[in-house]
Amino acid sequence: MSLLNGIMGNATDANHEQVAKELEPVLIEGESINLAYKLVRDLIVFTDYRLIIVDKQGVTGKKVDYKTFPYKSISRFSVETAGHFDLDAELKIWISGAPEPVQSLQFRKDKHINEIQKALAEAILK
Repeated sequence: MSLLNGIMGNATDANHEQVAKELEPVLIEGESINLAYKLVRDLIVFTDYRLIIVDKQGVTGKKVDYKTFPYKSISRFSVETAGHFDLDAELKIWISGAPEPVQSLQFRKDKHINEIQKALAEAILK
């Protein structure tokens, strides 16, 4: 079922130990992972200090785009939940001084969008 959820665009919980090992070259000393979600091959990772979005590209996934958003630079975000006929949920993130969202993530009808919204709110509002 997890593979089917990934193919359909649903976020699934990712193993923190595996994610930490994969992000070892990216994480700073003492930084720990609080939440991690997998979207097919991509990752959405909440650490103590930042949001990291990992976009694996190409057929083999060897080319990887790491986007880091320090919580202090995120000025706002929006979540549009899925409806009965519109099966997509969307998360948009803005950073200070940017008129357009710097990141937009699509989810299929999925309970994790609310968890992600709550985690992001806790990170930027505290």
